[in-house]
Amino acid sequence: MRTPKKNLYIPHLISGGLITNYYCTSACRHCLYGCSPRWEKKYIETSMAARMLEIIGQMGCRSVHIGGGEPFLNPGGLIDTLGAAAECGISVDYVETNSSWYRDENHGITLLSRLRRAGLNTLLISMSPFHNEHIPFYKVKGVIAACRETGVGVFPWITEFYPEIDTFDDRTSHHLEEYQAVFGIDYLDRIPSRYWIHFGGRALDTFSASFPGFSSEDICSRNATGCSELRDTSHFHMDLFGNYVPGLCSGLAIQADHLPGPLSHSEYPMLSLLYSEGIGGLYSMARHRFNFASNGSYISKCHLCLDIRRHMVVDYGVETMELQPLDFYRNV
Repeated sequence: MRTPKKNLYIPHLISGGLITNYYCTSACRHCLYGCSPRWEKKYIETSMAARMLEIIGQMGCRSVHIGGGEPFLNPGGLIDTLGAAAECGISVDYVETNSSWYRDENHGITLLSRLRRAGLNTLLISMSPFHNEHIPFYKVKGVIAACRETGVGVFPWITEFYPEIDTFDDRTSHHLEEYQAVFGIDYLDRIPSRYWIHFGGRALDTFSASFPGFSSEDICSRNATGCSELRDTSHFHMDLFGNYVPGLCSGLAIQADHLPGPLSHSEYPMLSLLYSEGIGGLYSMARHRFNFASNGSYISKCHLCLDIRRHMVVDYGVETMELQPLDFYRNV
């Protein structure tokens, strides 16, 4: 692999979150991080949470959100993480949930009361057709009601889908095909115009037929410069394994202890190549070193990048600290 010309450097953090776990009871079609029930049931250790939060504070960010996976699958761990944030002087903007944990009114109120005392102020409650494929809507309604009873703020993401989801029986889950039958065959194609989705992870394959596709060569020629997005910290994440995810590029990792950089080319050859030469550099390297062959067309450079990285990990067994976590590639 040729030596890149530029060193990736992350000067400061603006706004982001802490991923407590990748294990999730759902496997949503749009999930950026490929979360699913197939992941190991690992949860962030309190010491790791404290270390990640310490680094976040040192790099200029004073608040975070907490997400997953599903943070509520380990309530004790979530309470400890909230405590670690308080000790580090980092405020928690909100905790994300898909409401799968909800059993009944008493259970919801009891758990949210505990978390309220531990520092939970606002709950981002996911509601979308993708979530409804796995989670009956009565659970979402129950969590909203429990928040109102306990004084926890509700951040519904997003309310626009509420009436559509509520069209169906709320005691069971519903496939996307049911939405298409009621709201039109182009229902999936219209979702990106209504709902912020970062096109990474599973979303790339899910929406591959919704946008024009291009060959690998066209993608590379259209994106001839380095991937400056790797420096974007407007919505960063750190995870339970001590990884910093650069630029919302799920499956790429920088060890948080190596921030702010500059990153060594020898330790981070692929990230350095992407930052210096862009997708064309990675594509050329993958073809020559790993016999990568395109699987058709791609909607973006991120789509091609993920296909290359998945080939390297799944087909070639590549294990490196910059392609982490490995289970991401087995779950997208």
